[in-house]
Amino acid sequence: MKGLQVTDLHVSVDSKPILRGIDLTVAKGEVHAMMGPNGSGKSTLSLTIMGHPRYRVESGSVVLDGEDLLALPVDERAKRGLFLAFQYPSAIPGVSVANFLRTAINARRARADTKNDMPIPQFRKLLKERMELLEVEDSFLSRSVNDGFSGGEKKRLEMLQMHMFQPTMAVLDETDSGLDIDALKVVAHGIEMLRGPEVGILLITHYERILKFVQPDRVHVLVDGRIVRTGGRELAAELEAKGYDFIRDELYAGKA
Repeated sequence: MKGLQVTDLHVSVDSKPILRGIDLTVAKGEVHAMMGPNGSGKSTLSLTIMGHPRYRVESGSVVLDGEDLLALPVDERAKRGLFLAFQYPSAIPGVSVANFLRTAINARRARADTKNDMPIPQFRKLLKERMELLEVEDSFLSRSVNDGFSGGEKKRLEMLQMHMFQPTMAVLDETDSGLDIDALKVVAHGIEMLRGPEVGILLITHYERILKFVQPDRVHVLVDGRIVRTGGRELAAELEAKGYDFIRDELYAGKA
């Protein structure tokens, strides 16, 4: 199957179990929202998929387009088309946005120690198109990556990165956290503009509000390291109205 398949995934951090059997399939062309309370394992899932060394996979599998991601280092996962947007993007003083984007694109294109750099005219054309699409100002390009950026500017840059890298599977880890309504709309616009038949998107969020601007195909609820409920957009609205406690109550009553 084309897309992301997570099967019976168990993950621990510092010998403490966090994920306790995750089963998830995100097909190409779909947008899935993963919701859950703080500490439920949402960020652990995203960082495990990307290959963060702190997270130990005890059992299970993570497959992208039929290939075992767990057997690959982080850079190879990125070259296979995987993209991760962080909740708190890091600043890189002294590295301009333009240089960062071009270096990252060329690193993703390299194969077996062989360069396959994107020609400069092609890079400039792609960058211009994506900046216009996302309404990013030209002044961004000369600024250091995230250095002194507002929260909204950081998210706008992440959306630009995502569109420049052209992933086949994007995992967005609470990229809407702490944003005002204008910045939230920037993120939602970037997600909707990426949506297409060759791209899958896993949107991890704590709140329902971004789903007012992004229409997910499926909504999953993660509680205590397990997906305990899956449904449509209406499930997110139910969580907004009732909170997560009602899910926990059903779960521990044996009804979920």
